Amino acid sequence: MQAHCLANRPETQTDWQSIDWKKANRIVRNLRQRIFRATQQGDWKKVRSLQKLMLRSQSNILVSVRRVTQVNQGRKTPGIDKVVIKTPAARGRLVDELAASTPWRAKPVRRIYIPKNNGSQTRPLGIPVVRDRSLQAMVKNALEPSWEARFEGSSYGFRPGRSCHDAIGKIYNLARPNKRKKWVLDADIKGAFNEISHEYLMDILGPVPGRELIRQWLKAGYMEEGVFHETEAGTPQGGVISPVLMNIALHGMEDALGVKYDANGWLCSKRAIVRYADDFVVFCETQEDAYQAKHILMEWLNQRGLTLSEKKTRVVHLTEGFDFLGFNVRHYKAPQTTRTGWKLLIKPSKKSIQKLRDRLKAEWLKLHGQDARTVTRKLNPIIRGWANYFRIGVSSEVFRKLDPWMYQRAMRYAARAHPTKSRHWRVQRYFGKLHPSRQDKWVFGDKQSGVYLLKFSWFPIERHVLVKGRSSPDDPSLKDYWLVREKRKTKTLTPSKRKLAERQNGRCPQCGNSLFNDEEIEKHHIVPKKEGGPDTYSNLELVHYFCHQQLTAKANRMSNVSRVVA
Repeated sequence: MQAHCLANRPETQTDWQSIDWKKANRIVRNLRQRIFRATQQGDWKKVRSLQKLMLRSQSNILVSVRRVTQVNQGRKTPGIDKVVIKTPAARGRLVDELAASTPWRAKPVRRIYIPKNNGSQTRPLGIPVVRDRSLQAMVKNALEPSWEARFEGSSYGFRPGRSCHDAIGKIYNLARPNKRKKWVLDADIKGAFNEISHEYLMDILGPVPGRELIRQWLKAGYMEEGVFHETEAGTPQGGVISPVLMNIALHGMEDALGVKYDANGWLCSKRAIVRYADDFVVFCETQEDAYQAKHILMEWLNQRGLTLSEKKTRVVHLTEGFDFLGFNVRHYKAPQTTRTGWKLLIKPSKKSIQKLRDRLKAEWLKLHGQDARTVTRKLNPIIRGWANYFRIGVSSEVFRKLDPWMYQRAMRYAARAHPTKSRHWRVQRYFGKLHPSRQDKWVFGDKQSGVYLLKFSWFPIERHVLVKGRSSPDDPSLKDYWLVREKRKTKTLTPSKRKLAERQNGRCPQCGNSLFNDEEIEKHHIVPKKEGGPDTYSNLELVHYFCHQQLTAKANRMSNVSRVVA
């Protein structure tokens, strides 16, 4: 299917390159915080009024269009109308269309299939058209902060300020050997996104602004191979608002299981739960109670049109262990080193390690014939991303074992590139002390440019600091708390970018948003190099990729005006 870009249309009233993103983001952020605070106070009339204001807000339109057309991974994937938005002019026209407030009928989604983690099965995705995605982002900004004030602290998936690492951190606190909850219900909801009851979802949403749009998206149907199919249940996995609707549908698991906390926020019940979207684990004190929890949740989920997957749901003891979010959680015998005789290790799972090796092997094979600079440019982001994700666990041994394996792949690459040369010649060509601060002579890279391949063992273990209780970025009283957490994220950057990010408190000076909002990050010269600006830290700042484009376009316009005046 060929996608078409909205390019050859009349000029737009909105100049995308001149938008004040700092102001737009501030207005949306303030509205979200006001909705959150009104929900905490139980002032539902004010909540509805603020949600309507959010849906009418020009800033919300701008922020939503930017997220859908520039940030989200599916920005280049068209819906059934084959339209994608690629240019600033097209984004401006889309803003004008959304601001016109003309009646809109939701269009069916385009059904595509992607492989699951096991590789042998596929997962259906529903891709809405770009305008529906933008409208969904607008409704999400109105709906989400109100529910953020109500969501349980044990929910970590698809929520602002929370991540997989927080879920693993919570599991660490619950699974330590000195705790009593050693039986685990490792559960997975079967086809969660595809089976949610529309009636239940609309009933729990209540008279929320944008309700009719949500109903349209749920009932819009999907197109597959030119044939229209109606949707009687589920929300398309691929829609912007779908993760929020999933969390709303699954809200209340703690109450169903009888999970309780004392006045200080400490767990004071016989059960505990950690949920990431439709995957969750329940910690119990006995095997019988774990099966009882399973029975309770089966009935609870049935009211929402959902069921547990028999293949993926099981009751295990912590000495047997379980996999969750790519990690393996298990108790190991340690009679001589611990008081309990056991120790908890949370390590990368065997599936995660094998998946990484398969991916890196495929990349090495595709890179045959390319120079060393291209190899490092392609592989380094994969290495850095995987190591940063798993460095919060007990991963040192895994990292050390991956480096020799990567060395063998590098030697195969060199042998295939230079089949007539000796091993000594290949080593001299591709290996050396390329890392400026390490005395390691077995670093692969390009000696002419000094670019080198990262090693997994270079990433030290960094324990993740668990998010506190039900804390949310939409809570205006926790501004300082979230600022500190933003600074901690700088550890995932390269050393040069880390220094800049720490100086900026983790914020983009152009739009005022967090540097870590899924957008690409660029180095920006405050005084352009063509105007004599030095390539030093004092003249550099980190900005988002599209903020950098806007700054460049603005500088070019000013330069053109100066030439005309001269």
